[in-house]
Amino acid sequence: MTEESAGLLDKAVRAIRAAESLRRDGNLDFAAGRAYYAMLYVARALLGEAGVRPRKHGGVHTAFGEQFVKSGKLDAKYHRMLLDAYDRRLEGDYGISTAITEDDVDGMVRQAKEYLEMGRQNLGS
Repeated sequence: MTEESAGLLDKAVRAIRAAESLRRDGNLDFAAGRAYYAMLYVARALLGEAGVRPRKHGGVHTAFGEQFVKSGKLDAKYHRMLLDAYDRRLEGDYGISTAITEDDVDGMVRQAKEYLEMGRQNLGS
């Protein structure tokens, strides 16, 4: 695993911790964003190891689907998790009053942890 990928996995761990802290403090919209970013960092690490380095969120989303889901290397649920978390992140970041609940954030954090574990398994970490 490259140093860059290891650094991205570390960022994912820290993003999950931040999401948990923000959730405890009642900052649900910001917690949702951190949970999404944890997944994004894992996706970027996986793509980087495959020699693919998209610059934008949409590029990561598309490349992840092409590289790992369409090829059958990963379950499509991981692509769906990433896309759904992105939508919640947008709602939290740009919405004035959001409908993000504690249950939503708890689910996103669980998914982010699952995502991290999937990334570690696939990167041999």
